[in-house]
Amino acid sequence: MRRILGIVLGVLLLGGVLFIAFFQGHDPDPTATKTVVNGVIGSEKSAFFHDPNVVKALAAKNYEVKTETSGSWAMDQLDLKKLDFAFPGSSEPAKEVEAAAGVKGAQETKPFYSPLVVIARSNAAKVLADNGLAKTTGKNTGTLLMGPFLKAAAEDRTWQQLPGSSAHAELTGTVFIKTTDPATSNSGALFLAATSNVANGNNVVSDDAGIARTAPLMRKLISVQGALEPSTDDPFRAFISGSGEPLILVYESQVASLLLQKQGGGNVDDMVVLYPDTTVNTAHTFVPLSDKAKALGTLLATDPKLRELALRHGFRPQDGVPEFTTATAPHAAYLNPGLTGIRQVGTPTVKILMALAARAKGQEAP
Repeated sequence: MRRILGIVLGVLLLGGVLFIAFFQGHDPDPTATKTVVNGVIGSEKSAFFHDPNVVKALAAKNYEVKTETSGSWAMDQLDLKKLDFAFPGSSEPAKEVEAAAGVKGAQETKPFYSPLVVIARSNAAKVLADNGLAKTTGKNTGTLLMGPFLKAAAEDRTWQQLPGSSAHAELTGTVFIKTTDPATSNSGALFLAATSNVANGNNVVSDDAGIARTAPLMRKLISVQGALEPSTDDPFRAFISGSGEPLILVYESQVASLLLQKQGGGNVDDMVVLYPDTTVNTAHTFVPLSDKAKALGTLLATDPKLRELALRHGFRPQDGVPEFTTATAPHAAYLNPGLTGIRQVGTPTVKILMALAARAKGQEAP
């Protein structure tokens, strides 16, 4: 009887040890102090930070991250004293945030990036290609030829003036790309950075003469759109639902995430992803505003699980072209992982870019 009792107690003791070991290996250390950080992010990163898997991965590192969204170029107008970090869509608005928060020289990181693309209905892409404004390299991907496209925009070309459009009743009115507000949104501002470069003889606009030379075209590109969106989220959702304009500027990450998470449908089959042949770098830049958030940017950039999840949301991790290429291989028909044939150009200074945005909206430069 004593022998049997000893065996039973031994089994129970071993089970308890295994139970503790299992949960210690799968849950965050319950004795560790949780770091709660509050930040402002661009809307294109909202799905990433609200993903339960991302929340869990951050919790495993003892972080609880709470976010609000804002246009990247409007972040410097917020009450930054209440925030621990800002995460705009590129380095240019990050500089403005640092200046406004009084943290110039902050240890910013760039965990991931995403180029800008134009998504088009297949009919619209074919008409553009047939008229020399784009070049398709397959059923669902191609290149937007910025020189010819901007020439058409300068001439106020309509869809009806493009041969082949008459077969598609939805293609009417002036040919334009639906963008976000360039004064507040990163994608809209960087669209002006790229288009002004082409309009300025493939040179970065760097002075008042360059602004004067390119402003009339920038004004046409923006004024034709009517009401401007604060972020790329709503126009993208409208396009996928089957409504919206035939040409929309979005982040590649939005397209890649849609494909990787299989949230599409018939409208994805009708989508052509056009990479502008001239673009600017869109490295999402993490700016720590308090000591609590200093290590978070590095964690987002280097933690294997968080990099994997960033890929799932369509972002290109820092130095992660091979990772992105592998992850998106099943959807290569839509994407250009190596950005082949794309010219990446510099961005004007914040002052110049904001002057271009103001002129594009018919306002006096700040």
